[in-house]
Amino acid sequence: MASITQLQKPKYVYFDGKISLWEDANFHISSEAVLRGLNVFEGLKGYWQPDGRFGIVAMRRHYDRLRRSAKILYIPFDMSYKEFEKAHHDLIKLLYQRDRNMWIRATLYGDEGHWGEGSTSNLVLTAYHTPTTRPAAMNLGVTPWRRGNDLALPCRVKTSTNYQIARFVKIEGRDRGYSDMIILNEAGRVAETTQTCVLVVRDGKVFTPPAWEGALESITVDIVESLCQSMGIPFERRPIERTELLIADEVALVGTLAEITPVRSIEKTEYGDSPIIDAISDRFFKAISGIEPHPEIDFSFIPAESESISIPAQLIGAV
Repeated sequence: MASITQLQKPKYVYFDGKISLWEDANFHISSEAVLRGLNVFEGLKGYWQPDGRFGIVAMRRHYDRLRRSAKILYIPFDMSYKEFEKAHHDLIKLLYQRDRNMWIRATLYGDEGHWGEGSTSNLVLTAYHTPTTRPAAMNLGVTPWRRGNDLALPCRVKTSTNYQIARFVKIEGRDRGYSDMIILNEAGRVAETTQTCVLVVRDGKVFTPPAWEGALESITVDIVESLCQSMGIPFERRPIERTELLIADEVALVGTLAEITPVRSIEKTEYGDSPIIDAISDRFFKAISGIEPHPEIDFSFIPAESESISIPAQLIGAV
């Protein structure tokens, strides 16, 4: 999943309240963003619809979660939802392509300030193209690294600091030949992977770890839960023991960028057909692509091309 974005270098970003060139989006070495890695972020996904519109999924919910994360880390964030939405629209209208979807990273960085005094923030948006195809099945491992608890670094805060453990795990998984790794919590139960939440299917029921087990408060999981309810598939949030991965009928990964990714194997355990995951995935992709809408999936649609974009005068000639 990371390879989708790491090889791309978009021409424009949203930085310091305006559209900027990629090369001009820089922080000073004394900023809290650099000194302490202070930030919170969201990943949003946009899809082309049958009527030709481009819609970003669940933008309001991502905005609200970003505000919650910022509140916990004492990062000021006064931007209104309308300003947040327009910033996304302005950037995407400069970058989108008709044959590709997009993933947008909205990162609120700590800028000026010292240990929470005199703090300021800077919202940075970067957007990357993604394929319209569904994600391929993955082979996973289980890492000995552990997810911290709420009194160490709260997992409900979507911050890059929380992903230091994910970096360790990603390097380990790559060395072991796995696409990603399952991270356990301090009690030895399933938390999540480096970038996604985990779904386990047993006896026709879908289970996922709750937030207090070390999983992110996932917007995509909320969507999947609603899809399951409308499809008559039992869905429950409960602790998942490691041994349940050995006896599960199906396993999948869920996230904004991962969407619904089936799991082929976890270490020596291989899974066969995945009829329930496939059914959920089919319904999910029909909804996000606008083929068969679902009330749980809402969109922020990019306005018509005739509407203005906030581009600095010095960049107009480059657009």
